[in-house]
Amino acid sequence: MTSVPESAPGADANGQPSVDSLTFIGNATVLLRIGSFTLLTDPNFIRKGQRAYLGRGLWTRRLKDPAITVDQVPTLDAVVLSHLHGDHWDRVARAGLDKKPPLVTTKHAARRLKLQGFKTHGLATWKHHALTKGNEELRVVSLPGVHARGALGKILPPVMGSLLEHQIKGETRLRVYLSGDTLTGDHLDAVHERFPDIDMAVMHLGGTRVLASTVTMDAPQGVDFLRRVQPRAAIPVHYDDYKVMRSPLSAFLESARRADLDDVVRPVRRGETVNLI
Repeated sequence: MTSVPESAPGADANGQPSVDSLTFIGNATVLLRIGSFTLLTDPNFIRKGQRAYLGRGLWTRRLKDPAITVDQVPTLDAVVLSHLHGDHWDRVARAGLDKKPPLVTTKHAARRLKLQGFKTHGLATWKHHALTKGNEELRVVSLPGVHARGALGKILPPVMGSLLEHQIKGETRLRVYLSGDTLTGDHLDAVHERFPDIDMAVMHLGGTRVLASTVTMDAPQGVDFLRRVQPRAAIPVHYDDYKVMRSPLSAFLESARRADLDDVVRPVRRGETVNLI
């Protein structure tokens, strides 16, 4: 558990009103304000044209700039990192982010980033790390993820989804599910069984292709995700920032429409801020 200094009543650490909101920065990087907590996910701040390194000699070039630069990131209560890939954690984030806030991630990533001076908390699946402020608690629960199957799954770094569960005086008021870079499957049924009431899902899409294999959800898998998890609303991210992404947002929106799920999906423009509830 991490105890976070309290903000002014009804405000976050930067003095801004504590409306539950999401700002889409780019790729899988979003800024979340939940209650009086401010979190950043999967920080990716390299610029258009620069390379993101994926390990094993693999790399991909960024196609779009993030909406803000790393020095424009506000004061954070925590960073949530789904896995250690160069399009989710890059050299700009490593050099520019404050190392003091807790960085909640997989055990694999936590071991490596601790050596770089970050205050890491590595989680096993279904375990959680809690942030507290007065009578508020924000739990970050590690959820199962499958980045790839077969031989490639043994090569890619471990990935986790995350459930952000906000409580006031012990009463849950909001649940946000960050999918991480996962394919669909029975592990999502397990998530729904444990957490049937998810207010918002942030979905990593793109149909990313690595070594002739799909390693993130494409349009049909995105629809399958919605059917399995059954969130009240969903925001798609991670679909057009890099050359390895082959399934555009338009394909997912059309698939959701055909499945009569388009009322669940809430596309967000780069740099746009939307309320979570």
